[in-house]
Amino acid sequence: MSTMAPIAKSFSLKTLFSFLGPGFLVTVGFIDPGNWATNIEGGSKFGYELLWVVTLGTVMLILIQHMAAKLGIATGKSLAVNIREHFPKPVAAFLGFSVVLACIATDVAELLGGGIGFTLLFGFPLWIGVILTLLLEVFLIISQRYHRVEKIIVGFLGIITICYLFELVIVHPDWSEIAPRLIVPSIGKKSIYVALAILGALVMPHNIFLHSNVIHSRKWGVSEEEKRDLLRYEKIDTLFAMTLGWIVNTAMIIVAASIFFRNHIQVTTIEQASVTLKPLAGQFAGILFAIALVFSGISSSITVSMAEANIITGFLGKPEDPRTMLYRFAVFVTAIPAVVIILFNVDTFRVLILSQVILSIQLPFTLIPLLILSRNSQVMGSFRSRNVEFAAATMISVLVIALNIYFFYTTMTGAE
Repeated sequence: MSTMAPIAKSFSLKTLFSFLGPGFLVTVGFIDPGNWATNIEGGSKFGYELLWVVTLGTVMLILIQHMAAKLGIATGKSLAVNIREHFPKPVAAFLGFSVVLACIATDVAELLGGGIGFTLLFGFPLWIGVILTLLLEVFLIISQRYHRVEKIIVGFLGIITICYLFELVIVHPDWSEIAPRLIVPSIGKKSIYVALAILGALVMPHNIFLHSNVIHSRKWGVSEEEKRDLLRYEKIDTLFAMTLGWIVNTAMIIVAASIFFRNHIQVTTIEQASVTLKPLAGQFAGILFAIALVFSGISSSITVSMAEANIITGFLGKPEDPRTMLYRFAVFVTAIPAVVIILFNVDTFRVLILSQVILSIQLPFTLIPLLILSRNSQVMGSFRSRNVEFAAATMISVLVIALNIYFFYTTMTGAE
């Protein structure tokens, strides 16, 4: 871990630039292949109808990620360690097990996405692309110098953003129709599954754990005044990074709607999306699509593996050290399901969608402990969540749970 620039009481651009980074690692996590699958399906099936879900999810995300980062700042410990220390052992064990399952679902999506990207770009068999993604991920984590990884991730995020901004220019979307869809809710039985998957792909359990941990890559100092001063920079980092993520996710849906929905094309795989995109939007659009997907798969697999290692070591009360056998085991073990999926040659697109739904189902079991800890003055001290913040976060948690209940109801009963 490295140090920051000296803390100044007045706002300092130099301090801000030295701080930017933790929020971008989280942002890469919700511009992952799972997002690609859900956004492509949402845009191709429902046009611009579900854009509001991305906006709502991003607003939710900004508040939740800020609370996770603040927990890390106030306590000097990650969410995983705080749960282990402040919850009964059976409850902590259940929460830890559930979030590890969510991480496995995420890892499946990330590795599959990277493998698909390599297949589209270079024509490799899918299993070779997955292995390449895994090897790159493991190498960058195990040989990690945190801030080098952080710079690589920020660079990858920049490439993904540029690719999608170019695609927006190429597809000529209908901006007059898009504007109201960004904020006006619209949902029904046919779109609830995809809407829930989009939400799960945005507000991801492992990212909440990750943010509470990587925030310690900055040297905080020990005084309350220093922590409060640095908390201002964390808010800017989080807001800026999450807004960038909103732009990219919105662009994904807009491109899919402008190309596939407009031409009445049913997209069932990411590979099909790439192949179909080329004759409709040009060869360059297809290349940009593949490049962005490769960088998305690699970068998001790195961040989810970092989260997995922190979660497993944190819940077990072990040091988070890339040189230890436990840390390396944590990085490898959650990649096994992705390999199994490739061997059994299942429908990768459906698996990507399902993985995001699993994240959304687990999300309440991450949000509720975060709310409890953030409201506990013995844990947070003067950084305890105030009424407005706590009320807003509670409303978010209730909304997530309600969406899950509605999803199961409509699925089981066939009701609208």
